[in-house]
Amino acid sequence: MDASIKKTVRASDKDAQYDEKAKKLLGHKIILAYILVNTIEEFREMNPKEVVNYIEGEPYISVIPVDSGMTNGKKKAGDNPGKKLEDTKTTEQVSGLNTENSEINEGMIRFDIIFYVRMKDALTQIIINVEAQKEEPRKYKIVNRAIFYICRIVSSQKGRDFVNSEYDDMKRVYSIWICMNMKEHSLSHIHLEEEQIIGSHKWKGDLDLLNIIIIGIAKNLPEKEEKYELHRLLSALLSSDLEVEDKLDIMEKEYDIPLENDIRKDVKEMCNLSQGIREEAFEEGRESERQKFKKLISGMRKAGFSPEQIAEIAEMSVENVKEMIG
Repeated sequence: MDASIKKTVRASDKDAQYDEKAKKLLGHKIILAYILVNTIEEFREMNPKEVVNYIEGEPYISVIPVDSGMTNGKKKAGDNPGKKLEDTKTTEQVSGLNTENSEINEGMIRFDIIFYVRMKDALTQIIINVEAQKEEPRKYKIVNRAIFYICRIVSSQKGRDFVNSEYDDMKRVYSIWICMNMKEHSLSHIHLEEEQIIGSHKWKGDLDLLNIIIIGIAKNLPEKEEKYELHRLLSALLSSDLEVEDKLDIMEKEYDIPLENDIRKDVKEMCNLSQGIREEAFEEGRESERQKFKKLISGMRKAGFSPEQIAEIAEMSVENVKEMIG
């Protein structure tokens, strides 16, 4: 295999590993709880530790397909016969999301993180999807992709969360996108609104069913301010510059997040990958500069300069010049 191809494959593999570690770190319930508290009105002013209890089951990370017909898993015959949705157990509800194709369809697109949340009334559920992006995409508009994702989640509810024409049983959906390396910290809520053009008839329906939240995270760690509570946490977690202990210190002292072994492990592994990516990029940069310099030396030799003249101009030994010329 060509050396440049090997480098590309290694870089892609490390990037993929970094992405998976980032998703795993974001998938911890306490981190998701902080996201919910800062993006969903019903959870505002609540303690994130309390909100953790409303997250049902374990969030699915990179296993639920986005592809048409694969998000909604088919329930087996005899599953909860005669039971209403609110009577079924958490694990049974979450298992309705399709994971059967996660191994045989390696090329398909999957939701980064997806899970159910029980609301404070103990009856209502909402579906949360969290997506992490290293930067704002250039190939497509991020809002367009978010619309596609949220539509897939809504349509996949038929046969799982509601049947036949019982559209009033549809669950509210939030697709939350975290976009790193932006010019400024930002938070946007994109949702449906009714505009009455002629007349004043009020149509029945739930305009709050579709919700897209986009969180822009700038490169700099924001100051410790209330409005930047979520941004500071996410920025610290996903930063490629902060050291492990700095990240853990912010999590523990500022956010009172219990530093259990699994969180410590995920933070450390992500930092190690980030460090490896930076070092490899630095070495590749040095190698690239060396090749440019070697090309310049060869060009000077072809132009008639002697090794001694080149050595004097480049401020290097004659032996090194001859080695570069080959």
